[in-house]
Amino acid sequence: MSEVTLGKAIPKFSAESTDGVVDNARLKGKWTVLYFYPKDNTPGCTTQAQNFRDQINEFAALDCQIIGVSRDSIKSHGNFIDKQSLPFPLISDPEETLCELFGVMKLKNMYGKQVRGIERSTFLINPKGILVQEWRGLKVPGHVDQVLQTVKDAA
Repeated sequence: MSEVTLGKAIPKFSAESTDGVVDNARLKGKWTVLYFYPKDNTPGCTTQAQNFRDQINEFAALDCQIIGVSRDSIKSHGNFIDKQSLPFPLISDPEETLCELFGVMKLKNMYGKQVRGIERSTFLINPKGILVQEWRGLKVPGHVDQVLQTVKDAA
């Protein structure tokens, strides 16, 4: 069950990332795109990360930071960042604490079996720490452009 609500402040959290601890204080004062993805180095997740990477300057010009989240380890994230030249941190959430907070854990069908995994989702948080937009169960093509346009319209 999600604890985040549009128009409300993000609940307090603290999570380990490839760039140190990420918490509410780190989100204050700038726009934040927090995106949840299933797994490092898989086709859709790699494309999504590359799309954010390729538009990082446009997001930065709007004072917007990008932060990715999956259940992968910090070591896996580090390898993914190095391989894809990602200019933003990735949060490791193996205990699914942040995933549960944002309500992104879902039952999915993989090769005919039900598995529990992260539903690809993106959240836009304003400089005051308020959730202003969410995209759940999204498709990768065109998504980053949509997020960038939303930030442009809101900033």
